[in-house]
Amino acid sequence: MKKVIKNGTIVTASDTYEADILIEGEKIVAIGSNLPEAGAELIDAKGTYVFPGGIDPHTHLEMPFGGTVSKDDFETGTIAAAFGGTTTVIDFCLTNKGEPLKNPIAVWHNKSKDKAVIDYSFHLMISEITDDVLEQLPAVIEEEGITSFKVFMAYKNVFQADDETLFRTLVTAKELGALVMVHAENGDVIDYLIKKALDEGNTDPIYHALTRPPEVEGEATGRAAQLTGLADSQLYVVHVSCSQAVEKIAEARSKGVDVWGETCPQYLALDQSYLEKPNFEGAKYVWSPPLREKAHQADLWNALKSGSLQTLGSDQCSFDFKGQKDLGKGDFTKIPNGGPMIEDRLTILFSEGVKKGRISLNQFVDISSTRIAKLFGLFPQKGTIAVGTDADIVLFDPNVERVISADTHHMAVDYNAFEGMSVTGETVSVLSRGEFVIREKQFVGKLGRGKYLKRAKYGEVISNKEEISI
Repeated sequence: MKKVIKNGTIVTASDTYEADILIEGEKIVAIGSNLPEAGAELIDAKGTYVFPGGIDPHTHLEMPFGGTVSKDDFETGTIAAAFGGTTTVIDFCLTNKGEPLKNPIAVWHNKSKDKAVIDYSFHLMISEITDDVLEQLPAVIEEEGITSFKVFMAYKNVFQADDETLFRTLVTAKELGALVMVHAENGDVIDYLIKKALDEGNTDPIYHALTRPPEVEGEATGRAAQLTGLADSQLYVVHVSCSQAVEKIAEARSKGVDVWGETCPQYLALDQSYLEKPNFEGAKYVWSPPLREKAHQADLWNALKSGSLQTLGSDQCSFDFKGQKDLGKGDFTKIPNGGPMIEDRLTILFSEGVKKGRISLNQFVDISSTRIAKLFGLFPQKGTIAVGTDADIVLFDPNVERVISADTHHMAVDYNAFEGMSVTGETVSVLSRGEFVIREKQFVGKLGRGKYLKRAKYGEVISNKEEISI
């Protein structure tokens, strides 16, 4: 059935204007005034911004970690994402050394099958680079459309890869047209600091932050950027949390190195003091990198405004406070790392960013959707509102005031990291490929309708493979 969205203010990464949108099937077929309405369902968007659907480039749904599994899966996680205005997520396939790469990819396809209510894709973790792995990577790109590889520089003896693995991944990615992502923390130094803290009897949640100081993130970020320049490759630094890492990314970019940076809403709105909450409540705020002292927030916002950081991911990895986070009572290293962020990503960016004058409305769209689509091979199918694109559309009320709470969120987890925060702005309705997922703040989607997206190579358009400027 045709749909016409009327009376809204369309906002893209470059323009803000009033127009109507005609949708046929899954696509936008016309934008303008006096569009043909015969036989069409009319959707009144008066008083709302009409955004392209948000793209979350960084989620961990149903992810095993620390002897447990993250609480939100591809059903609850994508429903919560949709309530927050996100219409596409990119999750991470975790690998094991010596295992054929097709195996973890199959596991993640199985996790998402018949569950996702919005579209999704995968990144692939690289834990080792052997001749066998190198032989498999072209098929991962060509057959699965997975064109981004994740390397961990932290979590020693669990996920951490050495510098040779990172460098060879960068070299290979340049040859194959993939984007390398890094979790940039110096895992060896962190391991030393953790052992020292435990030996001294320091076991409370705050020591998660104190054993992962910003210097170890800055050092690893700078090292990864240097290796990227040496390999003449491309790098995407995930969940940037501190001034030191921002500085290293900006420095590398000023020298012409192809480096991009992502931050997350938790680092923009929360600070290290949350880990000192009494009664072990600080465990709710344990994730990596950790929350920083409040002074770092201004540098993160300034980096988003200036373009030194370009995207916002959620790093969604939720664990219940009771029954999961409390596994670390008496030993902060046993607290599962991660938090529930997928639903509030866009609200935090809008309320703390646009409403407080830190970023513009068009930057909001670029940071939360358009730039991500371009970097990860989804543009122009996703990430903008234009004739021929997927009808992934969010109607967003910019004036409603509300308080974030676990009592009203849609994630499966038993707490909200932003509990009690007053915010301005709320998603009203969401369409994914022309069909309502959220309508007037009610879920009307269908489990399994979300489609797996094969993505174009780095720097290429998904539809016709022409080069684009990113």
